[in-house]
Amino acid sequence: MIDLRLVRDNPDAARASQLARGADPAAVDRLLAADASRRAAVAAADELRAEQKTFGRSIGKASPEDRPALLTRGKALAAEVDEAESAETVAQAELTAAHKIIDNVVSTDTPPGGEQDYVVLKHVGEPKVLTGKVRDHLELGEGLGAIDMERGAKVSGARFYFLKGVGAQLQFAMLNLAISRALANGFTPMIPPVLVKPESMEGGGFLGAHADEVYKLANDDLYLVGTSEVPMLAYHADEILDLSAGPIRYAGWSSCFRREAGSYGKDTKGIIRVHQFDKVEMFSYVRPEEADQEHQRLLAMEEEMLGLMELPYRVIDTAAGDLGSSAARKFDCEAWVPTQEAYRELTSTSNCTTYQARRMNIRYRDENGKPQMAATLNGTLATTRWIVAILENHQQPDGSVVVPAALRPFMGGLEVLEPTR
Repeated sequence: MIDLRLVRDNPDAARASQLARGADPAAVDRLLAADASRRAAVAAADELRAEQKTFGRSIGKASPEDRPALLTRGKALAAEVDEAESAETVAQAELTAAHKIIDNVVSTDTPPGGEQDYVVLKHVGEPKVLTGKVRDHLELGEGLGAIDMERGAKVSGARFYFLKGVGAQLQFAMLNLAISRALANGFTPMIPPVLVKPESMEGGGFLGAHADEVYKLANDDLYLVGTSEVPMLAYHADEILDLSAGPIRYAGWSSCFRREAGSYGKDTKGIIRVHQFDKVEMFSYVRPEEADQEHQRLLAMEEEMLGLMELPYRVIDTAAGDLGSSAARKFDCEAWVPTQEAYRELTSTSNCTTYQARRMNIRYRDENGKPQMAATLNGTLATTRWIVAILENHQQPDGSVVVPAALRPFMGGLEVLEPTR
């Protein structure tokens, strides 16, 4: 949730953020109205409770003749207090509902516009000129015995697949390299649960506009995560963190699940847009004033990994209208995919400021020992989709694929993936 004090002090900034996202600015006014109603309800209940307390003392001092009338008044006053407290509870629920509807306030550095209005910050590397027959990742993967979409569909349905042989090895190598780089940069590795409670999923901001992309197990009231960001955020729910020694950083390795609702007809070939994949996700808890610096740190780690994959890529600053509900700013790294003659997203890193922490009540103590809301950030360090770019960019005319040097130690020294058919 956004900082309610910001809305009270500068509602125009909150309205401008809503407009930038393409959301309803009137939601800010509804929040302000709910806030005013709650404060009025709290004041009314406090006043009645104080009156009841004072009145209770007067009964003890009353004469026997006056006591019956006072007791009658006391009962009536108690009923009024109960009614006021009920109104207070309702007003709080209405405020919480109005508060949760509003997405995070967009950073002033975020570009305006929608999905196509991103700003390219830089290009790194030049796409190779491939000679001979240029194969897409699926043709290469099938030829290497690395990807089996047909049996994935037979077993589980569309957009499922098997990685096998060198395909499985390639993923293990990539994710292990990601964990090794995370360890070298002070991250604690984690293997979190992939089933979470509704409050964990909602706390991350994943049950809003994109709730239809999330798998739910209705009989158990649990959700399958689309990113380990969700359990790593919920890990510290309702806690006060010790950030005196600096940020707390985790790297979560998990399988991830997405329904990809509304994406039918897009990227149906191969493993670009699938229902299940593996990922190493970075997650940081920091003081709010450190969030921008941490965002750059996560981006630098993503770029380092793409460099180790020897991939040409670009970095984009995502426009406001294309941000997720929790993000104030987001950078994507997109690698060149030769057969599509386009850059495709491989990583993203988001600065969620205090939005998620406020929803999950995650705080730290400032230099005066006073609890304050922490800031959270996340970023992709490696994921299954990277195999697409690795296979296509490092393919040879005979259908073999050169293994990036950084991955070879994790693949038993294997330098080239050779076709099996």
